Amino acid sequence: MKRITLLTLTLIVLLSAACKRNFDTINKNPNLIDQISPGTLLNEIIYNMASTNLRNNYNITCQLMQVQLNYPQYYGGVHRYEILENTGLSQWDASYKWAKNVSEMLQAAEKENASNYIGIALTLRAWIYANLTDVFGDVPFSQASRAEDGILQPVYDSQQDIYTQLLADLERANSLYDHATGMAYGTDILFENDTHLWQKFTNSLRLRLLLRISDVDPSAYAKMVSIIENPAASPIVENVQESVILQVTGITPNISPWSRALDFSTQHSVAAFFIDILNELDDPRRPFFVTQARAEGADIGYKGIPSGYDDASFSYSPSYMNNQQVVVPMQIPILTYAEVSFIKAELAQRGYLTGAEDFYKAGIRAAINIVTGENIDDAYFLRPLATYDGSLERIMLHKYLALYFTDFQQWSEYRRTGYPVLPKTNSMLNDGVMPSRLLYPGIQQIYNPENYKSAIDRMGGDDINFKLWWDVN
Repeated sequence: MKRITLLTLTLIVLLSAACKRNFDTINKNPNLIDQISPGTLLNEIIYNMASTNLRNNYNITCQLMQVQLNYPQYYGGVHRYEILENTGLSQWDASYKWAKNVSEMLQAAEKENASNYIGIALTLRAWIYANLTDVFGDVPFSQASRAEDGILQPVYDSQQDIYTQLLADLERANSLYDHATGMAYGTDILFENDTHLWQKFTNSLRLRLLLRISDVDPSAYAKMVSIIENPAASPIVENVQESVILQVTGITPNISPWSRALDFSTQHSVAAFFIDILNELDDPRRPFFVTQARAEGADIGYKGIPSGYDDASFSYSPSYMNNQQVVVPMQIPILTYAEVSFIKAELAQRGYLTGAEDFYKAGIRAAINIVTGENIDDAYFLRPLATYDGSLERIMLHKYLALYFTDFQQWSEYRRTGYPVLPKTNSMLNDGVMPSRLLYPGIQQIYNPENYKSAIDRMGGDDINFKLWWDVN
């Protein structure tokens, strides 16, 4: 009996050890990713960040910049400069979620020594954080996405420090692209693994960021000129076809950010300021952007509602936003040839390049082509508002039109230059002053109170009128 008991105990110990050795293997979920490749997260990052940017372009930028507004809405609203703690919440949450994924992608790329994916990850990180800091000001950056290191309450970095690092990252990214090696980890939905186009995105983004800080760092002008005049070393977007635009196919998961297209147009009128400019230009983009207004059962052309309107009602049914813009196939612009052309036009207008009018016209042609698919003739530029008059204001007016649908760029460029000049009404809040930033999400006061307080102390409070580092106008 003793020998049998001893044998039984020995078998139990051996079986227990064997079970313990195999437990992890047996209980591993085959549907979860164990390890990621440098390309595993790429398409998710592109699609989700672009979709969030577009939704907030529509709900925030388009209202602040008098492109569209909620109608009827007789009090409050972003178009009346009502900024709440949750106005920027979705942008904050999505930016940090997908920036974390970029960090994981970057780590995987560095582990594999995949230089193209390192360059792409650095570019995506710059794209995400540039928008984030342009919206809020100082934000967590250097310590963000580091929960694994025990950092659960990251410090808020200054906007100047963030821009300095992002521009250094983009410069490094440009040096990393290896076109002979290519991209081995799947096919990306933005450029279909064309590393030449990725590199052009990197350097065109450098131009955007350098121009943004040019008033506080004049050396940015020489750096922009160096990029533009050395295409072999720093290639940039050179034509409409190279524009950084996400083509939304409708094939899951690449679907429209609007599950119901009617939500894009119902109770969303075009703003009078935006459509009146297009009317004066007799612009071919109008039917793509909006429907016709109606009065007494008949179409009366394209007519909007003033942002921050005072009237309780209007004698017409205004032009509403054309929801076909968000029916697949559709496109989400990220950084277009039109924007690059207007950057060049501004540099030339300021005396750093030659050919301001040519760049200006190229920007307008590209912006219209991207929307309509058609090429305009020279007659368009005979219209008084389309004629180049040598002023920065005229360049920025058409850049404003060209940046339609492009995340926060209209608002950022307005804060940088003061153009276009927007009309005001007595119903606008904040004394009719354009907000300089959004409020931090209220949850920051709960989960990161000390660093949140340090950030708002630097600003004299969580104030929508606190001007960002590069906003000196």
